[in-house]
Amino acid sequence: MKKDAIVLLNMGGPNNLNEVELFLKNMFNDPNILTMKSKLLRKFVAGMIVFLRTESSQEIYRTIGGKSPIVDLTKEIVTKLQDELGDDVIVDFAMRYTPPFASEVIERLKDKEIENIYLIPMYPQYSTTTTKSSVEDFIEAFRTSGMSASIKQIDAYFESKNYNKAILSRIEDVMNGEKYEDYEIIFSAHGLPQKIIDAGDVYQQQIQKHVEILKQMLQESGMDFDKVHLAYQSKVGPMKWLTPSLGDELKSIQKKGVVIYPIAFTVDNSETDYELAMEYAEVAHELGIKDYRVCRCVNDHPLFIQALGEIYESMKQD
Repeated sequence: MKKDAIVLLNMGGPNNLNEVELFLKNMFNDPNILTMKSKLLRKFVAGMIVFLRTESSQEIYRTIGGKSPIVDLTKEIVTKLQDELGDDVIVDFAMRYTPPFASEVIERLKDKEIENIYLIPMYPQYSTTTTKSSVEDFIEAFRTSGMSASIKQIDAYFESKNYNKAILSRIEDVMNGEKYEDYEIIFSAHGLPQKIIDAGDVYQQQIQKHVEILKQMLQESGMDFDKVHLAYQSKVGPMKWLTPSLGDELKSIQKKGVVIYPIAFTVDNSETDYELAMEYAEVAHELGIKDYRVCRCVNDHPLFIQALGEIYESMKQD
């Protein structure tokens, strides 16, 4: 009997400290990340970045437990989505820069009589640096695998009602009964170089639209934060990146409490567990912010699992 397969796509993260160099090497050799046309130049620049950042990146992962949390958390999502959908659908996942790679997943699916493969990126907003890169990687591996199946994909789902309800639930969890008016909330998105946006990437546009959706839902739910901000994190290098930066937005809080929600991620990773929860916590303390709280990503929240099931069903109708 023919079956459907759902493959969740994400960038991945080191499964141990020895994989940090592999992670960086694969990421910075991705032409969607370093966009220069010359492969030779990209390889050179990537090599320099890997050389300069491997040791410090290993220290980051050592601090949060010796590996990225992204693979284990994704496995939990896969298990719960599989339970939600039953045995007629096979649910799996592939990472872009670390195992399990797309080629490994495709090999597992080869003898399962798969008729349709539904690719659902774990990026709620579309970007060439994330969605496009992961989908292209999977399709390239599929083409060379000899497997026969129809492939369908979704580009973005930040408008999903149940996904956004899961976000509000995470915000409610971190507030833990405190008065919303005593806090401001910053939706922090992973930054991108401005030149990628100028080349036509819709990421910033979709992030802004997503924040407006969540602002409306917060108001409707009586979660009346004193102010709602959008900021961008994770800037590296000297070139111009999206603004305002998270550091600059924190300076405007003026000693009120602040809640950070990582709006560009569905699964916790080093940017949430280290950069937001540790590095920016120190920044907030130095600025005199009285209370700094970081929300968990939706991860395996029941409403997100439900949203993924709904996304699959809607893709089947298209």
